[in-house]
Amino acid sequence: MLTRTVAIHHVRAALHGARRRGLAAGPLLERAGIAPELLHEDLARVSSQQFARLVRELWHTLDDELLGLGHRPCKMGTFATMCRLAVYGGRDLRTALRRAADFYDLFPSGPRLRLVEPGGSSGGAGGRAGGAGDGVGEDAELELDATDFDGPRHFGTETTAVVAHRFAGWLVRRPVPLRRAEFAHPAPGHLLEYDLMFGAPCTFGTGRTALVFPRALLDAPVLQDEAGLRAFLRRAPDAILARSDFAGTASSQVRRLLGHALPGPLPSPERIAELMAVSPQTLRRRLAAEGTSFQQVRDRTRRDHAIAVLAGGRSSIEQLSQELGFSEPSAFHRAFRRWTGSTPRAYQRGESHSNCAR
Repeated sequence: MLTRTVAIHHVRAALHGARRRGLAAGPLLERAGIAPELLHEDLARVSSQQFARLVRELWHTLDDELLGLGHRPCKMGTFATMCRLAVYGGRDLRTALRRAADFYDLFPSGPRLRLVEPGGSSGGAGGRAGGAGDGVGEDAELELDATDFDGPRHFGTETTAVVAHRFAGWLVRRPVPLRRAEFAHPAPGHLLEYDLMFGAPCTFGTGRTALVFPRALLDAPVLQDEAGLRAFLRRAPDAILARSDFAGTASSQVRRLLGHALPGPLPSPERIAELMAVSPQTLRRRLAAEGTSFQQVRDRTRRDHAIAVLAGGRSSIEQLSQELGFSEPSAFHRAFRRWTGSTPRAYQRGESHSNCAR
């Protein structure tokens, strides 16, 4: 399965707490298989596996699930305990989210959650007493407060929202489509990443952070068990980071169809439109409405595949350039530098550092 890559912005933000604790970034990056020089390239990206390794390195080095961003550490095992409470005591998503909210309210630092339903019904501590949808509509809201461990890059808020969203979907074994995501902070410079993270309209400067989704999903039963929980925790944070494609958008459908063709020649826009049962003109309009184009989706798909292959050491640059349909390696080099600001060799070096560190 082709997974999304992670912008270098998030790598820099994840390292912020470690640097505050006086730790050097270089050794952490090398153990994660990330070339340290990529920190200086604004267009650089890493594979989700590399980013997951970096998060694990930070967790265990700092013994802090908040990655050193909070006023005090949140010891390893805290998230696992919350998961057990949600799985074993949550008969439905509503109960599970309220248990998660009550659990984190026991700690002086960490995320604050509040579930708000139409009519003012709410559960969990933190946040405000009510929501934008009180008494009207059929949307529920999960309000989030990460101000105790948020930083100038808003990494704490973003991470809390992503984890809450994907954890909810994991509990009920189905996607939780968001109506919208609201954020208290202003629109960030890496705004385009929010579509990749949430797959929904995002608004900023709203005075609160909240995920808005159909209320009916709160009645969905929790379908996870002990075996599923063990596998989920064993794969953390990979299990959460890998869940990043949203079936509801045209760009995600195009990306998924292109990904199925890799490695190998990529289908034409006309063939993709045929597979989606729409006309090429309709496909162009849908992609334009999402602020993208077939060429952009194709380039991002090839970019992410290339980064994953290079980081995993699964192919030579020459083989990879052929897989992606380039006439010669030099054309692939030029495209890769345009996509990431770096050469393919920089990504291979990052993986070699990781293998040496193990």
